Amino acid sequence: MTLTRFVTKSAFRNKRRSILTVLSITFSLLLLTIMMTVWRAFYVDTISTESADRLVTRHRVSLTQSMPAFYRERIRTISGVLAVAPNNWFGGIYKDQKPENMFAQFGTDPNEFLKVYTDFKIPADQVEAWQRDRAGAIVDVNLAKKHGWNIGDRITLQGTIYPMNLELTIRGIYTAPVDTESLYYNQTYVEEAIPFAKGHAGMFAILADSPADVSKIASAVDAMFHEAPEPTKTESEKAFQLGFINSIGNVKAFILSICFAVVFATLLVSANTMAMSIRERTREVAVLKTLGFTRQSIVRLYLGEAVTVALMGGAAGCLLAFVVISGMAHAPGMSFFLSGLKVGPVTVVFSLIVAGFVGLLSAIFPAYHAAKLDIVEGLRYIG
Repeated sequence: MTLTRFVTKSAFRNKRRSILTVLSITFSLLLLTIMMTVWRAFYVDTISTESADRLVTRHRVSLTQSMPAFYRERIRTISGVLAVAPNNWFGGIYKDQKPENMFAQFGTDPNEFLKVYTDFKIPADQVEAWQRDRAGAIVDVNLAKKHGWNIGDRITLQGTIYPMNLELTIRGIYTAPVDTESLYYNQTYVEEAIPFAKGHAGMFAILADSPADVSKIASAVDAMFHEAPEPTKTESEKAFQLGFINSIGNVKAFILSICFAVVFATLLVSANTMAMSIRERTREVAVLKTLGFTRQSIVRLYLGEAVTVALMGGAAGCLLAFVVISGMAHAPGMSFFLSGLKVGPVTVVFSLIVAGFVGLLSAIFPAYHAAKLDIVEGLRYIG
């Protein structure tokens, strides 16, 4: 019998207890993997290289406050700014208010929008068709698949903020680095129908010449309108997205505290299991010593058992996390906030390392204590 085979058989000597231990580690590592995936998506990963060059300018007080439209031309004069496009939230109802029919709708300038969002891929003929049609719109490819939309289809959005309905024709379908769950239409359509909408903008999307210019542009924009009746807050696209998340509290600390709690709880479960397993096999340790096994080899055997069980639970937890994360990212009403959420290789490796470390740490003290046991004392043990 090989050493690997011996370790595997010993690890599942008590099948019920071992399986329960694997399951407990599986669900603990599932939660850890989900939390780390969310943490990386919010605070580490970037959507695309191009997104690092973008900024968002909004009213300093709140997103519900608008800014004068002429701010756009003044922002253009700042060094390092390549393009500026307005984004105005429409908030209309498509069909009904069920979560699966909710998606983001923004009014913008078709002539400059794609100059800012350079990572949105769309055929040139569709761009031209959108720019020619005042009532045209472009939609995310995944949103189009979800609702069965095709080029030329007409859709109606019932206004909730503005007292009007948008009768739109889909002129283009774009592919973004991640699922945006968004529709973009020509803001002029709303301004012509609703007089009070003219001359106002909810946000400005800005494309910088390089990531190095982002912070300088942000400071320059806010300084330019510091004394204006409608002051601004300008930040990178990533920081703007984090603003939604941080509005509910210190999410980063919350996620990390859950991760530490999960690791600690898993360690307790694994340590208890290994302590029970090794204590029940005291006489076996004495027999192994009689056969010539050294203290070091006995310690390695028990550590191998613990790490094997922990890694099996960790691997199962990571596999289950792929399914859960995919479900979260595509859940009705959640894809706009969790778009692009997926378990990455770094997260998987980290979770498996944590699982292995937990197994190692949980067994090291019981294994060391067992290896020190006297042969005669061990053979006399009854338990």
